[in-house]
Amino acid sequence: MISVSVKCPYCGKSLMSKSKMIDGKPAIAVKITYAGKKSTLYLSSVYGSYNIETDLNVPKSRIAGFRCIHCDAELKIMRRCDLCNAPMVSFDLVGGGKVSICSRRGCRKHVIEFEDPQKELEAFYRSYIKEYKNSK
Repeated sequence: MISVSVKCPYCGKSLMSKSKMIDGKPAIAVKITYAGKKSTLYLSSVYGSYNIETDLNVPKSRIAGFRCIHCDAELKIMRRCDLCNAPMVSFDLVGGGKVSICSRRGCRKHVIEFEDPQKELEAFYRSYIKEYKNSK
């Protein structure tokens, strides 16, 4: 289980919750909007996990809005999901690079991209080894 730490691509502030845990790790906290309603959405920071918590009911296959909890910037990007064509939502990795997820409820498309692949893959690997050792 590799946990990612992300920040807002606009204001640069951490999106990691200090109080909410999902899958035993700090959750990613964002504002979510759907049908004129707003709530906080907590996403698992464990890469590959689809566990979430929110008070807002977004029906399966519907597209939600995602905003930064600090600066309220829209987190959707121009890139479209390869699986369902919905807009992707992007977060910056604290160590460099980006994680993008689909904005459609139920779509499992996500992408991790590194700006400096050698440096960031090494950091990702070190994080994995650290998590592995801590789990024993």
